[in-house]
Amino acid sequence: MSILDWEPISRVRRNHALEHATLQVLAQSIPNLRMAGYSDARGFWLVGDAPSDAIRAAVEQATARLEGGEHSLAVHPNCGTNFVAAGFLAGTLAWLGMLGAGRGLRSRLERWPVIVSLVTLATIFAQPLGPVLQARVTTLAQLNGLRALSITRSMRGDVPVHRVLTG
Repeated sequence: MSILDWEPISRVRRNHALEHATLQVLAQSIPNLRMAGYSDARGFWLVGDAPSDAIRAAVEQATARLEGGEHSLAVHPNCGTNFVAAGFLAGTLAWLGMLGAGRGLRSRLERWPVIVSLVTLATIFAQPLGPVLQARVTTLAQLNGLRALSITRSMRGDVPVHRVLTG
C-alpha cells in the first residue's frame, strides 16, 4: 500500500480532483471566470465570485463526468502543482549551476548566462511534469463514491467563498 492510498491523503486527492473538475466545468459556463480553489480532507474551497446555483450545478456535473471516465478534468492548467514543479526544478538547477562558483561577485556574475539557461530548461521540462504530478500524485480522479454533502457561501472581506464539504 502506497502512502497515497492512506485514507486522509486519498480524501485530499479526490477532493482536489473534484475541485479541479468543478473549476473547469464552471469555466466552460461562465466566461472570464476568475476563481481559485483549495482542497483538504473535508472538501474544498472555491474563492471568487460565482453564483451558488452555478457552483452546485458544476459540482454535480463534475462528479458525473469524473465518474463517467473523464479523468482529464482532474488536471487543471493553473494548479499550484505546476508552479511547484517549475519552482523546484528551476531552483535546483540554479543551485547546481552555482556549485563551485567563487565567493566573489565577478565569479558569480560569470555564471549568470549558465544559470539563466538552466532555469529556462527547467521551466520547459516542468511544463509536462506538473500535469503528470497532478494526475499521479496530487489528484485522484476515481472518486470512489465521494459526493458533495453541502455547499455554503460566505464572505472573506469583499471576496465570496464557497465551502464544499464532501463525504
